Amino acid sequence: MRGISMAAPEGLFALEGRPTAQLIADQLREQIVQGTFRPGEQINESVLATQLHTSRGPVREALQRLCQEGILVSRRNRGVFVLELATDDIREIYAVREAVESTAADALLDAGDEQVKDTCQDLTAIISDMAKQVAVSDWQAIAQLDMEFHTSFVAGTGNTRLIRIYQTLAAESRMCILNLAVAYPRVDVLVQEHQNILDLLEAGDREELHIAIKRHMEKAVEDLTGTREETEATV
Repeated sequence: MRGISMAAPEGLFALEGRPTAQLIADQLREQIVQGTFRPGEQINESVLATQLHTSRGPVREALQRLCQEGILVSRRNRGVFVLELATDDIREIYAVREAVESTAADALLDAGDEQVKDTCQDLTAIISDMAKQVAVSDWQAIAQLDMEFHTSFVAGTGNTRLIRIYQTLAAESRMCILNLAVAYPRVDVLVQEHQNILDLLEAGDREELHIAIKRHMEKAVEDLTGTREETEATV
């Protein structure tokens, strides 16, 4: 396990004023999913407080929040560490994502045309941005837009609890993708798969939408676990 370095990476935690626990948690979560802090790396409360020019109280609370989300893991008498995702974790994350997104699909279709239309407008814009990033092979931007699409899909329901659950799943999914440090294995069909989900939502085809969500999640697990196993085999 590596400890957190004393010198923060450039641009890390550029927070103004007195940072709150929520703000610290949000910024730290983003740094983790972007790979600034690697899986298994220790997060030192005292060092973070010094870097942020704040007391240890809000830092401790922020770390506790991320432990509750499952992004950090607290080990007794050892400290707090970034979650290391095993193959079984990836399968679990995507299985729960499928369940949440299928529930969101039903909620959206039951909500009526206006809510579906508004959600589809948001998703269309995201797919357009995704296509631009695919063209220039910006993998980190693609990963962010990928999760923005699914988060917006769930957010379209207006169900605050579904949205809250999905925020943690989204962060864990980005960790799965970015910590592989490789390109999407099926980048050529990435935009097409998301467009298919959008089209089915717009058409109100409940059965095919459920099938598309399930297939999308299964393919993601195949890609992520397959790439992971290949990487481990070469180490």
